[in-house]
Amino acid sequence: MEKMKLYDLDSCPYCRMVRDKLEELGLEYEKIAVPSYRPNRKEVFEVSGQYLVPVLVDGDVVLDDEDEIIAYLEKKYGQQP
Repeated sequence: MEKMKLYDLDSCPYCRMVRDKLEELGLEYEKIAVPSYRPNRKEVFEVSGQYLVPVLVDGDVVLDDEDEIIAYLEKKYGQQP
């Protein structure tokens, strides 16, 4: 199974929320640091159609809003026996 990818900016508080949730759930992921200057985030745009982060890629699922990402992670990976 391919690791999830998180397009991330260390100084972004919304990205931190997602990183914290991934760590809380013990999930492995590839952290992809993006440039702080939005127009230089070409890979983020190619994946999600916009320049904002965080963006999470989990297989065929691409999410670009921290609240949606956290809800998705809770639903898919949280509270497993």
